[in-house]
Amino acid sequence: MNARTIDVTDLVSRAQAGEARSVARLITLVEQESDHLREVSAALAPLVGHAHVVGLTGSPGVGKSTTTSAIVTELRARGRRVGVLAVDPTSPFSGGALLGDRIRMTEHATDPDVYIRSMASRGHLGGLSWATPHAIRVLDAAGCDVVLLETVGVGQSEVEVAGLADTTVVLLAPGMGDGIQAAKAGILEIGDVFCVNKADRDGATTTRRELRTMLSMSTREDGWKRPIDLTVATEGTGIAEVVDHLDEHAAHLRTSGQLARRRTDRLRREIQAIALDQVRRRFVIDGGEELDTLALRALAGDVDPFAAADSLLAGLE
Repeated sequence: MNARTIDVTDLVSRAQAGEARSVARLITLVEQESDHLREVSAALAPLVGHAHVVGLTGSPGVGKSTTTSAIVTELRARGRRVGVLAVDPTSPFSGGALLGDRIRMTEHATDPDVYIRSMASRGHLGGLSWATPHAIRVLDAAGCDVVLLETVGVGQSEVEVAGLADTTVVLLAPGMGDGIQAAKAGILEIGDVFCVNKADRDGATTTRRELRTMLSMSTREDGWKRPIDLTVATEGTGIAEVVDHLDEHAAHLRTSGQLARRRTDRLRREIQAIALDQVRRRFVIDGGEELDTLALRALAGDVDPFAAADSLLAGLE
């Protein structure tokens, strides 16, 4: 992709009109940290804030992809335009996603009002790609009513999804020890809607009862009563109730003022992360030799690491 031939304004305009190819190119620019990234971000800024961002998280094997597909089907039946960002493990060879669009949710592949994109986590431990917030904005600007964010199943660090979503759906399954896992991972705190999937298995109602007991011991200051749905995603059972609860939570966020607070907190973290990344880049680019010199001085005992860090920071001013 030749940077000199990219017209970001035209790409954004075409993405707004729902042109899938332009949406794909914008997300690619974001993933590749293109020189146009700042231009893309500036162009998208006044166009976003309309989509309901829903994160789906849970331990590996609970059926996140199947549930995501079933939710897409229900949302489309209600006339919603949907974007899906499926953050996959990274290939150690190509750096790309190991699971691709073509093998995910194939029943939606020909629907022009569904956009599905697999993104590589690139080793990011939170289960999300660093480019995910930017990709969400692309889909928001492209007119998606709902953006579904499905994460890599990486256990405890996966709670990061709550920082990017307006509503977080936590999936569990009977017989997988999810009650213990939920307590360890802090999932009880991040979940807004809970879903016990594979409810046709033995133990589903027991899992829901145990989860309800655990939730009753933790209070939420926002006044939202967290629902627990039983689903069989492969058959679409219980999915309508999940989507109803997503809509109810979105309405609750708006009326309570929590939506603005959550999104403000999200942007605070993102702005801070961008600023820290810029500082890191300056260290790598501008402070390389100085950093080497300071490291050698610290090795010789001429300076301690804190004083060396202070010296390096002073050089950036």
